[in-house]
Amino acid sequence: MNTQALNINSSMNNCYIEIKVCMGTSGRASGGNDVLRAFKQYIQESGIEALIGRRCRYKKVGCRGFCSKDVLVDVIINGNKVTYQSVKPIMVERIVQEHIVNGTPVNEWLTKEDYESFHTKQHKIVLGPCGEIDPENIDDYLNMNGYKAARKAITQMSQDDVIKKVIMSGLRGRGGSGFLTGKKWEICKAQKETPKYIICNVGEVNRPLAEGNPHAIIEGLLIGGYAIGAQKGYIYIRERYHLSVERLRNAISQARDKGFIGKNIFDSDFNFDIEFSFGTEAFICGEETALMESIEGKRAMPRFRPPFPAQKGLWGKPTVINNAETLSNIPIIIGKGAKWFASIGTEESKGTKVFTLSGKVKNIGLVEIPMGMSLRDIVYGIGGGIAGNKALKAVQVGGPSGGLIPLSMIDMGLDYESLAKVGSIVGSGGMVVFDEDDCIVSVTKFFIEFLQRESCGKCTPCRIGTKRMLELLTKITDGRGEDSDLITLERLSSLMTSSSLCGLGRTAPNPFITSLSHFRDEYIAHIRDKKCPAGVCTALITFTIMEELCKGCTLCKKVCPAGAITGELKKPHKIDQNICIKCGACFKACKFKAIKKG
Repeated sequence: MNTQALNINSSMNNCYIEIKVCMGTSGRASGGNDVLRAFKQYIQESGIEALIGRRCRYKKVGCRGFCSKDVLVDVIINGNKVTYQSVKPIMVERIVQEHIVNGTPVNEWLTKEDYESFHTKQHKIVLGPCGEIDPENIDDYLNMNGYKAARKAITQMSQDDVIKKVIMSGLRGRGGSGFLTGKKWEICKAQKETPKYIICNVGEVNRPLAEGNPHAIIEGLLIGGYAIGAQKGYIYIRERYHLSVERLRNAISQARDKGFIGKNIFDSDFNFDIEFSFGTEAFICGEETALMESIEGKRAMPRFRPPFPAQKGLWGKPTVINNAETLSNIPIIIGKGAKWFASIGTEESKGTKVFTLSGKVKNIGLVEIPMGMSLRDIVYGIGGGIAGNKALKAVQVGGPSGGLIPLSMIDMGLDYESLAKVGSIVGSGGMVVFDEDDCIVSVTKFFIEFLQRESCGKCTPCRIGTKRMLELLTKITDGRGEDSDLITLERLSSLMTSSSLCGLGRTAPNPFITSLSHFRDEYIAHIRDKKCPAGVCTALITFTIMEELCKGCTLCKKVCPAGAITGELKKPHKIDQNICIKCGACFKACKFKAIKKG
């Protein structure tokens, strides 16, 4: 036992200490379990625990979005909170001794301005509790009014009243086309056939919600089930999302023990239960009819519509499908009111939206913004600007089938209508930032390659269209492109958009359509000049040594894996273009900037 700590801390008898350790997927991967264990062990061994007993609480919390700073740790003493970043077990002793024992935070390990601006510029509604409450403890959720909205809906409101409130809120689906959630519920509730089902799709972007606040998803499912008259709910999730599955299972078990799931919920005649359905790794499963096929044990392929799922869905019965973010908003709308929710966002796009901010931005992470917030405020405010102080080139919004938005449109607001006007979508909330070093043609090819691979192949426009688009884009990046290829790509895009069976095929051309619209000059450079302006497309790159700058140090010669560089010590070297494999090793190794990339 550390007696010095005990002597110093005779005044700690009235202290209440809480230590929150980020234990989302990123936090655990960064060593969150070891950090939490180190705090418990050291506080016990130092004698602090003996002094304050139950007034020291350790809490596992979900992801806070700024994953590059994990492991994040809050140390709260008598309500005064400070947050440490990039915490390792070896740092724990000093934090305990200097901060908890002596009352002086370790300033060099505290979060910096970028962490504060990343969070303060957001509007967190569904992400708010993540990183604050213990997702494995239902009491934490109950202490923030958890399940009160469900109780209110089931015991004080009719089904129509619930649906009306959701319609009034303006909540639109957060996982796809943005159809009004309440309208979808209204259509399903109006169907005479029973039983009815409600499905929660937990996609990639939704994992932090499932890991950080799983009870909100369950409560949303419960309210939705009551509103449409369903007694069975499904959580559709990939089995490899281990932590999400673990915490959702635990939350369902706790909710069942409390009587929030099962028979006669809240002493009413409403019965509701939830079952897991584990999905495949296919991107197409984000399409709701393909998702239902997967639940039914069939190959995940879209169905023809109409009828729509709300009319004839799972096993031919009326079904509502919402993603986890959409359902997490429901308890908030019932609890705080439709007008409160509708006051956030724009006239047509209400509330907030969660996006994954990634790419060439300084602050990468999961963000929640009010609908209508400008790209500038997101990239340069929340994101902190472009990494390496490079110039912004474009932002891809809406996932692989979203559109590329150029720098000239950086002041546009992000909402359903504005994005649709520029050929993009909100989608599930992907956002990738590209800088001056990125080749837009190569980026477009990358997205089309992904979509071609993920096409289920059921309909010809998507199956053949994505394949032909990829072939033509590969031809262009390989330096074999022709002007006619752009005409063919535009025709393909039009055909796919108008005739594909599902949203994947209809939106797959978006990356090409938007990139050609805003970056046609790059396509022309690839096709006519046989040059890649960004120096990315290998087939169009040439490395040459400028004799007047070459010092003959031989470093480039040593790193060349193909033996394409010749020359004597202290004399200018040369690159044999017939042998050069264009790997760029010489370009990176040269200390005198004597190698030109063009």
